[in-house]
Amino acid sequence: MISGNVKITLKPGKEQSVKRFHPWIFSGAIARIAGKPAEGEWVSVYSSENEFLAAGHYQIGSIAVRVLTFADIEPDENFWKTKIENAWKLRQSLGFDNCNETNVFRLIHGEGDGLPGLIVDFYNGTAVMQSHSVGMFLIRDLLAKILKEVLGDRLAAVYDKSAKTLPFKADISPVDGYILGEPGESDVMEYGLKFRVDWQEGQKTGFFIDQRENRLLVQQYAKNRDVLNMFCYTGGFSFYAMKGGARKVHSVDASASAIEITNQNVELNFPDDSRHEAFVADGFEYLKNIKDQYDLIILDPPAFAKHRDTLPQALKGYKRINTRAFEQIRSGGVLFTFSCSQVVTKDQFREAVFSAAAIAKRNVRILHQLTQPADHPVNIYHPEGEYLKGLVLYVE
Repeated sequence: MISGNVKITLKPGKEQSVKRFHPWIFSGAIARIAGKPAEGEWVSVYSSENEFLAAGHYQIGSIAVRVLTFADIEPDENFWKTKIENAWKLRQSLGFDNCNETNVFRLIHGEGDGLPGLIVDFYNGTAVMQSHSVGMFLIRDLLAKILKEVLGDRLAAVYDKSAKTLPFKADISPVDGYILGEPGESDVMEYGLKFRVDWQEGQKTGFFIDQRENRLLVQQYAKNRDVLNMFCYTGGFSFYAMKGGARKVHSVDASASAIEITNQNVELNFPDDSRHEAFVADGFEYLKNIKDQYDLIILDPPAFAKHRDTLPQALKGYKRINTRAFEQIRSGGVLFTFSCSQVVTKDQFREAVFSAAAIAKRNVRILHQLTQPADHPVNIYHPEGEYLKGLVLYVE
């Protein structure tokens, strides 16, 4: 771990967000830096009046410091262990340490667990770690060691998958691989359904754990419905719809490999079940000509906006794709629609969906407003952490 005594001083008035415990220091708030911190170095942050405010990892970019403590300390091994223990205690309180039906969950959720820059997902004995900051990447071996100490025999391996998540300006060349243990069981279980997860080649850490409770809600609405699962990835919503008694389920994704895994997962749970078909197709194109074929549609696209400069185009994309769904869905149908773009607010997403309903000239009622599950906690001082937005809509 890189550590030092670098002092960062903020501009007058820029200390207010830090005093409200927001975990990010933006580069535009900095007046001066005493020294030349390396990417990932531990730095201390002071007000313009020389009052200590916070400490954390330095990085190059608009977010200059990811705050890890508001105490004037330099972290030792016990510092990190306490944070990981607290994250595990929360998951234990949610029942993830003693659940026979679910063995996949998020163990560490960045700012939501007081560990900005770090994501750890647990897959049936394997922890898949993603560093979103160089500071976390540089201590990955220590973090893996502590994870093993805290979880004990529950944890057999730790896989680091940070090659594509570290800041592009970082002058390092990470290679994904096992830090601890060896490849293990890749089949996981969620509410009794089986999923084959590829954490080495799949998106994110291999599976969209954050939609677990929303998938379960689809199951409750699926009985005797014809279901379309757009942007299906590995088919999660599809299996829940089948379990819920859907008449037919169609899974659509632009990725042939995703459709292949979807079909494998269907076979794991519903062998030789003729209700399901999967198609490789562009989502926008597929939605053009499906008039009255479906009365339950799930729209769970990838993030349309990853940066604020793409926000206007993203909102147009959400409006466009929801318009097509509203135009095509049967009367009395139910639409599950989502945005996982952190830069898109709940209000912006809702406005895009409402505009789509108006363009399609459909009467629409909100049945549910959805978000991420409890193992993806939101730090109350960091509202940006509530990245997943969803609506369940009844379309007359």
